[in-house]
Amino acid sequence: MTPRASPLFSPRGSEQEIEEGQTFAPKFDAGGLIACVVTDTQTGALLMVAHMNAQALERTISTGEAWFYSRSRQALWKKGEASGHVMHVAEISVDCDQDVLWLKVDQAGAGACHTGRRSCFDRAMGLSGPNASLTLAFRDDERVFDPARVYGK
Repeated sequence: MTPRASPLFSPRGSEQEIEEGQTFAPKFDAGGLIACVVTDTQTGALLMVAHMNAQALERTISTGEAWFYSRSRQALWKKGEASGHVMHVAEISVDCDQDVLWLKVDQAGAGACHTGRRSCFDRAMGLSGPNASLTLAFRDDERVFDPARVYGK
């Protein structure tokens, strides 16, 4: 799936233009997606990682609210559409080769994760040596909203 042309995005130029220039020319993958890291403007906390297609990126830019593309549902979605926990975009940054986006957002509502937590990154891997089994330890795992009540699951 090749992303459709957008008047907001410039064509990809030379490596020098991409890495050192001021032209926004995002590099979508073969599926038409670009990875997107999302952090909280107030705390700097990593809230989530998602993907955008050209349409989601256009809507994010035009509305100031975060839109993404769900790979599992094969559909465009606005963050907070069901929960009301909308992400208001304060800044969009791009990495050196313009194939990853970084959204700094003001999170409206209690949390960003569909599990009811502030962040999707609520567990850390226990690293206790090269031969140890890998386990996940909860951290920052307090639920800040009830997902069953919010999403009706």
